[in-house]
Amino acid sequence: MPDSNHNSKFIIQKSNWLPPGQTATDRFRVTGERGPTEAGLDEANWRLVVDGLVDKPFELTLDEIYALSTYELMTDIHCVTGWSYKGIRFTGFPLAHLLNQAEPKQAAGYVWFGAYSARNHDTSLPIEIARLETWLVTHADGEPLAVEHGYPVRTLTPARYLYKSLKWVHHISLLAEDRPGFWERTSLYHHNADPWPGDQRYETGTMKPKAIARLREANSFDRYRDKVIISIDLSGWAPKCLDMHGLQFKNCNLRGARLAGVDLSGANLTNSDLRDADLSGADLREADLEGANFAGADLTNTDFRGANL
Repeated sequence: MPDSNHNSKFIIQKSNWLPPGQTATDRFRVTGERGPTEAGLDEANWRLVVDGLVDKPFELTLDEIYALSTYELMTDIHCVTGWSYKGIRFTGFPLAHLLNQAEPKQAAGYVWFGAYSARNHDTSLPIEIARLETWLVTHADGEPLAVEHGYPVRTLTPARYLYKSLKWVHHISLLAEDRPGFWERTSLYHHNADPWPGDQRYETGTMKPKAIARLREANSFDRYRDKVIISIDLSGWAPKCLDMHGLQFKNCNLRGARLAGVDLSGANLTNSDLRDADLSGADLREADLEGANFAGADLTNTDFRGANL
């Protein structure tokens, strides 16, 4: 473990610290996967691989990572689901140390990060952002990272939404072309992920107006169950079919929607606007509702058992 007498301290915080659309929270919340693969917790055999378009690829053991972790970073973190946490102190070191050791080739334009993850979780950043902004960290507020937060080692890029930071990092590879990460592929999260200019949470809406009209009039939602529907306007909607289980409406406008008695069990409504919606008697068991806005909604007898709020 790194010694408690760290030799350098960095502060990355804005005076106006809360980005547009974010809400302050009083804790470091857990999002995404809760734990790595078994290999990710095998400290004796744990390795970080650094390769790709570099002149000097190498691997590091966990002890070598701890030996490098002699820096402190005080920063704020921002999750795409709408929460921000102010003033958390991480222990680790800048990624630039590893990039300098690897000596990237001129063709390297992106840094890809892979995790010890059952679903092969990954993310990527332009090399200039990764070099300037990304850290590898082992501790938070003086304590080893909790497993659900990335123990033993995670990346942290405070200038971007937290989905650009990777828990249980295992592999860093330099690439000529970008390789979109897990959340960009599965949920169409915005590749830039900048919380400040333009609130870059998602790419543009995923359906054209005629397709949205067909959705509004659908008598069955079976054809939509394997789709991720992003950033469309369904305000005031009264669906004809009440079986909406498992549907994914992320960052959608459902304000004033008439959803009484609807089966939304297992659905994903993250960051959606459900203000003034009628959800009385609706089934939201096991639904992912993180970041959803229910202000003014009728939640009489709504079933939230097992939901992620």
